[in-house]
Amino acid sequence: MLDFTNKYPNHLMKRILIPLILVLTIGCKKEPKKVLTAQQIVDNSIADSGGKRFNDHKVTFDFRDKSYVSENVDGQRVYTRISEVDSMTITDVKRGDEFERYMNDSLVMVHDTMAVKYANSINSVHYFVRLPYGLNDGAVNKELLGKEIIENKEYYKVKVTFDQQGGGEDFEDTYLYWFDLKTFKPEYLAYDFHVDGGGQRFRKAYNERYVNGIRFVDYENYKPKNDGTGILQIGQLHNKGELELLSKIELKNIVVE
Repeated sequence: MLDFTNKYPNHLMKRILIPLILVLTIGCKKEPKKVLTAQQIVDNSIADSGGKRFNDHKVTFDFRDKSYVSENVDGQRVYTRISEVDSMTITDVKRGDEFERYMNDSLVMVHDTMAVKYANSINSVHYFVRLPYGLNDGAVNKELLGKEIIENKEYYKVKVTFDQQGGGEDFEDTYLYWFDLKTFKPEYLAYDFHVDGGGQRFRKAYNERYVNGIRFVDYENYKPKNDGTGILQIGQLHNKGELELLSKIELKNIVVE
């Protein structure tokens, strides 16, 4: 057996052994990098985008030729849409599952079929404006699909589906969200839909701004150039230039109070 004590003096042995022991100790204590869940990603995203302010504040904005209001009234979220038609002001109000239409402040009767259509239209606009807040609603199911590169940047890719109970008329739709790895902001989203012949949409966020602590963005709205593509592949279709720009979704005159 070799005797290192004779070959190396004690002070040299200490210089060799102490750093070696420290390296081995640090290596043993090093923990594997924590993998975030879809829920944690969404929670971080909501916190960065405004958190409870979505419920605590009244939000008004203009979209295309209509004005919208989101507010809490007696503990219930109320969505309003106001439009001008000729000399008449039409005010549509969605309060929970109820819908009301006023013409120049007079309540008018609306057939159930049309009431559902109007209510869904109002809800859709407010849903996208309030993202990512709605991703913690009770009927939402979230699944982390891993990471994906969009336009040379890597994102968390989260799939969202809905329960039939509480998931609304479009509960069968599938949504995808791409979250920044550091800020958790949703910079892209996509979804498929089944009404009016069905289809797919891909949205790219731009013009980010914070108004009284709440994040708002506008969107470039795309669709696939060819039919028959899967919603899970739509991000790569965008990278390949296989989507076409349909419209821009721009919010104006945003007020948060």
